[in-house]
Amino acid sequence: MNPAMWISKTGVQAQDAKLQAIANNLANANTVGYKKDRVVFEDLFYSVEQQPGTQRADNNTLAPTGVQLGNGTHMVGTQKVFSDGSAQITNRELDVAVVGNGFLQVRRPNGEPAYTRAGQLNKDANGVLINAQGLPLVPQITIPDGATSISIGDNGVVSVTLRGQNQPQQVGQLTLSSFINPTGLLALGENLYQETQASGAPTEGNPGDAQFGTLKQKALEGSNVQVVEEMVDMIAAQRTYEMNTKVLSAADNMLQYLAQAAR
Repeated sequence: MNPAMWISKTGVQAQDAKLQAIANNLANANTVGYKKDRVVFEDLFYSVEQQPGTQRADNNTLAPTGVQLGNGTHMVGTQKVFSDGSAQITNRELDVAVVGNGFLQVRRPNGEPAYTRAGQLNKDANGVLINAQGLPLVPQITIPDGATSISIGDNGVVSVTLRGQNQPQQVGQLTLSSFINPTGLLALGENLYQETQASGAPTEGNPGDAQFGTLKQKALEGSNVQVVEEMVDMIAAQRTYEMNTKVLSAADNMLQYLAQAAR
């Protein structure tokens, strides 16, 4: 195979992967707590025909650059970008936005923990606070029957005012978990992440303490996808894709010419 055809093939595959990531980002532009993906590429190994600095046979001088021919590109991985999304005011008592670092922890049906930035909370039939998928928060917080109002402080303290009472009473404490390397978290879908060896073990604490962010009641964190940036990246990826296909076509024409000349 013509080396140019192989190299342009890797370029086409790379831009196809980038377009897939851009499409997913745009699809989640309005998903609460969504963190955008970016694709990371690196060049493939080089065919070294002459090492830089080797002695040249014609005049006994050293080659200043050598001859190194690249063999294309490939995708190393994808990274979640955990910059804050814009706050969306909802005026709903059980909506909380995480401002800064930190994740809310929930318990999955198999008992394993998961982590989320989506603070669309609700109550189940027993008054237990759950997320949008019905998973209970960790630590578990129960809202008593007859609560007329619910207050969630910036520090995560949950207080309620009961019917017939004027003074609120504390019923629980929301905590946040942080990771040394949040980009190493495993995305499970449904706005959930799972701890991995790459992310490191979670550190749990109260909102507002040290490396933890704060909570904002009656608001939600929007997606951090910038639609205009994604559109510009999409156009650039599309043009790069087209240029790689032109290289494929040019290499094919060269091989066709050689085949005809050999007849």
